[in-house]
Amino acid sequence: MAQVSTVAAVVVTYNRKDKLTTVLDHVLAQTRRPEWIVVVDNASTDGTDQVLKEYEQIDGVVVVRLSENTGGAGGFATGMNKSYELGADFIWIMDDDCYANSDALEELINGHAKAEEAMGMPLPYACSLVKWVDGNICEMNNPGTTWDWGKLIAKGQENVLVTHCSFVSVLFPRWALTKFGLPLTEYFIWFDDQEYTLRITKAGPGVQVLRSVVVHDLGVNRGVNFGDVNASNLWKFEYGARNESSFRLHHENVVSWLKFVARLVQGTRGGNVPWSIRAKLFRKVIEGISFNPKPKMPRSVL
Repeated sequence: MAQVSTVAAVVVTYNRKDKLTTVLDHVLAQTRRPEWIVVVDNASTDGTDQVLKEYEQIDGVVVVRLSENTGGAGGFATGMNKSYELGADFIWIMDDDCYANSDALEELINGHAKAEEAMGMPLPYACSLVKWVDGNICEMNNPGTTWDWGKLIAKGQENVLVTHCSFVSVLFPRWALTKFGLPLTEYFIWFDDQEYTLRITKAGPGVQVLRSVVVHDLGVNRGVNFGDVNASNLWKFEYGARNESSFRLHHENVVSWLKFVARLVQGTRGGNVPWSIRAKLFRKVIEGISFNPKPKMPRSVL
């Protein structure tokens, strides 16, 4: 196994105390156990705090309690920053419904090191293969691949070169945070993971390590589709529409932004989404034109 000085695992949670215990137990059972497990509680109201008091008795478990829900984006930024302050060389992040195989971290570390050696360059992140509870691929967590995605496979590795991924089991080397900063807290939820991993691939591709496997315990195995928006989930899609609109326009180009708008139009039309809901989504698309937050850099207390 590659020699790594220290690893901090980051778990962001909000009102999922039952799943959270399973997540933490899987992290604690890793063949390569992290030096720290940083749990960010996004102001949960379901008794999560009582659960975490038990885990705080375990050496290396660090709980960060937030006074308000900052969403996945704010939670991950907080947890990654705390890990940076602790001096972690690598930061391994995941949601509170992600169950990692016992060797998931060890394989991530090994796969990342082997990929760097083969590529002859530092790589900004490594992500796991994400399955759903039935063993099939989790549709929401498929990474984007590079044009030469099979380059490492051709060299005998079980690794795929990628351009972006979700925040469900991703390993970041410390230098990536030093150079590119933290996830955008202003995104709150949705597209914060794509924005961040696309941002840091300016230093080179990421790598999906196929031997590192986690299970994402979602209710339904389905990717993001604007045809699925309804009154109950509209608030999530509104964040997604605003955030992706901002990213495509400000960090890519007008053509990319227009393609995104066309995809939103086609998706809502195909799903027969009511016009009142479509109008709210498009207001968020317009909001994205002036919405352009900037990355914050991590702090170090070393």
